[in-house]
Amino acid sequence: MNNNEHGEKFRVDKWLWAARFFKTRSLASDAIESGKVHLNDVRIKPAKQVMIGDRLNVRVGDYQYEVEVLALSNKRGSATIAQQLYRETDQSRQQREIIAAQNKAQPQPFFSKGRPTKRDRREIERFKHKV
Repeated sequence: MNNNEHGEKFRVDKWLWAARFFKTRSLASDAIESGKVHLNDVRIKPAKQVMIGDRLNVRVGDYQYEVEVLALSNKRGSATIAQQLYRETDQSRQQREIIAAQNKAQPQPFFSKGRPTKRDRREIERFKHKV
């Protein structure tokens, strides 16, 4: 964590990457460009500077995070360090928990990995002939 003592600039895309909202900086930049990240309720660009006290709305997949920036960093650290960079609002946390519960309750889609193997075909034949 760094407190802008040396005149270092903290870009929002680097901060999102350091705070572990995205796996890569390019994914963070893409999310910002596509309007999935708002700084103080305003759409921004990846090079926008983030400061302590700013409020970020970040959409990652089905989840919406509303966080307040507590510390600044351009370096990606462990998850415990990343969690010290921001504070999520209670309302945001509750909404994410509701969405997670809904997703868990839905049946998982069946994805085939291509053509059945010889073993798979034998199992299919056994299943067909049992009925």
